Amino acid sequence: MEAEVGRKEEEEKMEVEPKTGVSFPAKLPDGKQLCATGLRRRKLLALGINIYAFGMYVDIDARLKELLKAKLGEAAERPCKELYEAVIDGDVSIVVRLVIVFKGLTMSMVRKNFDEGLGGSLKKLTGGQQNEELIKKVMAAAKDGTKLPPGSVIEITRLPGHVLQAKVKDELMSKVESELLCRAYFHMYLGDDPFDKEAKERFGRTLVSSLSAP
Repeated sequence: MEAEVGRKEEEEKMEVEPKTGVSFPAKLPDGKQLCATGLRRRKLLALGINIYAFGMYVDIDARLKELLKAKLGEAAERPCKELYEAVIDGDVSIVVRLVIVFKGLTMSMVRKNFDEGLGGSLKKLTGGQQNEELIKKVMAAAKDGTKLPPGSVIEITRLPGHVLQAKVKDELMSKVESELLCRAYFHMYLGDDPFDKEAKERFGRTLVSSLSAP
């Protein structure tokens, strides 16, 4: 009984993204742990606009620890490029939960943001090649006129087998099997030019500290 209460309390713990005040659960129902929170900003008429807060969740299990130890060794002390590449390139179970903070956002704006961000990321990974057909598969079922008021949740998940799944307000929008697409998406958060550098660093530190945990 006490163990069950402890698990429930752990699931109910929340972490606040400091720049927006958006709260994220420390753990998802399936056990994935929150490794970092961050903020996606865009420039509009020379002004920085907050678009969404995000939380990055990972299943920190024995398989992931073995993968990281193989890349980093047993005595890793700080995040490094090899750690981020292992997560980006590997078939690692990871979720990015986006919580909208910008007022007046519509699905067409989100789709445009995805097209631009993923397009740029794909070009970096492929030496400048465009793959618009692959990008268009993400959010394929989403309707452009759908409004996304502040607090709306979008979840992007990498499922086993390099499958990128997109949900908007708990409704499935797309499920695309593509190793390249998975790499490109998570490269936007963990690559050389991430959306939020502090979030990337915190993510890395969380994974490094997990290697020494029982």
